[in-house]
Amino acid sequence: MTTRDIDESVRAELNRLRESIDNIDAAVVHMLAERFKCTQQVGHLKAAHHLPPADPARESRQIARLRQLAESAHLDPAFAEKLLNFIVAEVIRHHERIAEESATHGETP
Repeated sequence: MTTRDIDESVRAELNRLRESIDNIDAAVVHMLAERFKCTQQVGHLKAAHHLPPADPARESRQIARLRQLAESAHLDPAFAEKLLNFIVAEVIRHHERIAEESATHGETP
């Protein structure tokens, strides 16, 4: 069976739900973009003050916090942790690049 073969009311409901999903996906992308704007600023601040790109203590606190948020939102905490780990790995990669560029250009605070 394809979506063409289903009842019109079911197809309409499916389309309504998919439109909601598309809107949520767009919001997620925009929120991630905002998050990365902030983390880029953190990266520049760390580079200017010769701080390491990674902060394992902060990351650990964030994982615990996100797992709690996930549980209260009825989202699998393991999934939330995997997502945060993926994001943090990208942030650290950006911070390392910023630190390298700062060192290359001799930038100071």
